[in-house]
Amino acid sequence: MSGNRAVAYKEPGVVEIIDTDYPTFELKDGPGVNPANVGRKVPHGAILRTVTTNICGSDQHMVRGRTTAPQDLVLGHEITGEVVEVGPDVEFIKVGDIVSVPFNISCGRCRNCKEQKTGICLNVNPDRPGSAYGYVDMGGWVGGQAEFVLVPYADWNLLRFPDRDQALEKIMDLTMLSDIFPTGFHGAVTAGVGVGSTVYVAGAGPVGLAAAVGAQLLGAAVVIVGDMNEDRLAQARSFGCETVNVSNGDPKEQIAQILGVPEVDCGVDAVGFEARGHGKDASHEAPATVLNSLMDITAAGGSLGIPGLYVTGDPGGIDDAAKHGSLSLSLGTGWAKSLSFTTGQCPVMKYNRQLMMAILHDKVQIAKAVNAKAIPLEDAPRGYAEFDAGAATKFVLNPNGYVKA
Repeated sequence: MSGNRAVAYKEPGVVEIIDTDYPTFELKDGPGVNPANVGRKVPHGAILRTVTTNICGSDQHMVRGRTTAPQDLVLGHEITGEVVEVGPDVEFIKVGDIVSVPFNISCGRCRNCKEQKTGICLNVNPDRPGSAYGYVDMGGWVGGQAEFVLVPYADWNLLRFPDRDQALEKIMDLTMLSDIFPTGFHGAVTAGVGVGSTVYVAGAGPVGLAAAVGAQLLGAAVVIVGDMNEDRLAQARSFGCETVNVSNGDPKEQIAQILGVPEVDCGVDAVGFEARGHGKDASHEAPATVLNSLMDITAAGGSLGIPGLYVTGDPGGIDDAAKHGSLSLSLGTGWAKSLSFTTGQCPVMKYNRQLMMAILHDKVQIAKAVNAKAIPLEDAPRGYAEFDAGAATKFVLNPNGYVKA
C-alpha cells in the first residue's frame, strides 16, 4: 500500500480531502505531531481500513478556528475499522477483525490506565496526560477520517466485535461506541442517574442525545433536554424525552412546568465552551451559562456530569479570560448545595463493551436516536457545513464502502 485519502483542516470553516501517506508502524513528522513523538516506534500497533468514521462536535471546535489546530491536521477520532496489518508485538488482534477504536489513546501500562482512567493515560502525549486521534495538542496521532489509520497498543485499545456479519449489519449503531455513546453515557453515570431519576441534559447535539439515551438506559424516570435548535429538540422528543427551548428563557421555569418543581436530581452539560446565553441573550456567547444554570437547577446533594468540551486555549474566546479557559463560575452555588462535578474525557473503555452488548442484543438504538446518516468521504466538507449550521444529524463517513445504501 502506498496511498491514503483523508479529511484535513485547512483554515477556519474549511476542510478538504487530501492525499496523505499510508500509515506505518512509526510516527512521522506532520501537522500537529508532537516533536517528541516523531520517530516513535509502534510495533504494538495495527493498521485499519476504516469502516466508518464520524464527524464530531469536538472536530467542529477546531474547524471553526476555536483552537490552535494547524493547517492540514488530519481530523477524526471516532473510528471503526477492519484490521489489515498488525505489528510484530500484537498477539491477540488478527487481520480481518472488525473493531471499535476508543477515541482516547492509552497504553494499558501506566497507573491511570490500570485504574480505568484511559482518558488521562500518562504515556501517549509528551505534553500532558491524555491523547486522541486527529486532535490539537493531543500528541499528534494522525486522525481517522481517512481510508486507513494506525492504532497503537492494538491488543489493549481495540474492541473486537464477536461476529463480522452482525457487526456490519449493526454498524451504524456500533460506530457510536468510539466516542459519543460512551461519552454521553459517562455524562449520565457521573451525574448520578439511576432508576427513577429526573435528569436535565443541556444540549441536543449528538452527545446530548446520547446522554439522554444513556439516562434512559440507566432507568431515569424523566429526561429533559434543553437546546435552542427546534430540529434537534424534535429529535430528542422522538425517543421519549421532554424538551425545553432555552431561547425562551431560563430552563428553570420550563422544568417546573414539566416536573412540578424547578429542579432535577441530575444535570449533564453536553454543550461545552461555546455555550450561549438563555432567553434574550441566546444570540450571544456566554461560556459559563450552562454550568451556572446546571448548578442552579440541580437539587442539593446532586451531581453534574460534564462531558462537554472545555479548553485551555480558545483564540475566539469572548474575552481574555475565556481565551485561556477561565470562566465566571458561581462556585459558591455549587459549594452551598454540596454539588459534585465530573469533567474531562470519557474513559471509553470503561463502558464500550457493555454498550456494545446492549446494541448487539437490541436493548438500544443509538443510531436512530442521533439520526445517523452515512455519507461518502468526499462529502465530508458538506457534512461539516450542515452540522455546523445546526442539522439534527450525526454524519458518518463511509470511506471504503462498507456501509451499504
